[in-house]
Amino acid sequence: MHIYRTDSFPIPLPRGHHFPAGKYRMLARRLVDDGIVSSNEMRLPREATREELLRVHAIEYLTRLERGEMTAKEMRRIGLPWSVELVDRARRSVGATVESCVAAMNDGFAVSLSGGTHHAFPDRGEGFCLFNDVAVAARAIQAAGRAERILVIDADVHQGNGTAFIFRSDPTVFTFSIHGKNNFPFHKQAGDLDVNLADGTGDETYLKALRSGLETIAGGFTAEMAIYLAGADPYHDDRYGRVALSKEGLALRDREVLAFCRKHQLPVVVTMAGGYARNIADTVDIHVQTVRIFQSAAREFEK
Repeated sequence: MHIYRTDSFPIPLPRGHHFPAGKYRMLARRLVDDGIVSSNEMRLPREATREELLRVHAIEYLTRLERGEMTAKEMRRIGLPWSVELVDRARRSVGATVESCVAAMNDGFAVSLSGGTHHAFPDRGEGFCLFNDVAVAARAIQAAGRAERILVIDADVHQGNGTAFIFRSDPTVFTFSIHGKNNFPFHKQAGDLDVNLADGTGDETYLKALRSGLETIAGGFTAEMAIYLAGADPYHDDRYGRVALSKEGLALRDREVLAFCRKHQLPVVVTMAGGYARNIADTVDIHVQTVRIFQSAAREFEK
């Protein structure tokens, strides 16, 4: 299974910044230390090209990002300070999802150890998201003629508002988001299927809602591939989560999505999306178990 890492491309942050950039390096190290993958199995992605980005993003927005011409207000909305390194890292993260889509179409499974930047709109970023990697990757795989009908399964605790907006009138991409009702973004976009969860939602209620959502999709949309945003932030001790899943519940979530994709013979790309646990090690644990679950399935598939 192809696994793409971006932790060698830094996100320069001031001391005390609340974005957990360190989780990416910790995740890559844990995957090797736990014997889930070897270091030479993880690949460095290329940058997303301008052509790829401009299938989704406005040229003025992209140009201003590249030149460092964003206003302070715009960067506050994104939540990260502008730097050349930040833009480079964002392009690499998009590239990782694009390359993962190609790999999944060839081999059935692929993982990006970043990605899931679903709050980015065509003309703006927000919520730690500069570019919408899922949308860019979907358009890239369509442009290459590898798949036309794409399912986005967004299990980050925050609604994928940018993704929903981008594909709002596109019948070839189905956006399913299961998220906290009272979480950011406070103004939500209408996706194809949105499941809004109450504060404190636990494992049993969550998994029932997820299964129901997947059954609804199966009855109304025929996909050729799936992109899965496996956010760690539905965890009960996430700083920004508001729902209350256990690590075991999150593993069951991943297995439900995997079972759905296998049942419908869908190549699947997994992105890590968000995760802001009070103890960063918990976020890493959750991401590690996601990769382990899909890596095990990929190895079984290869036999």
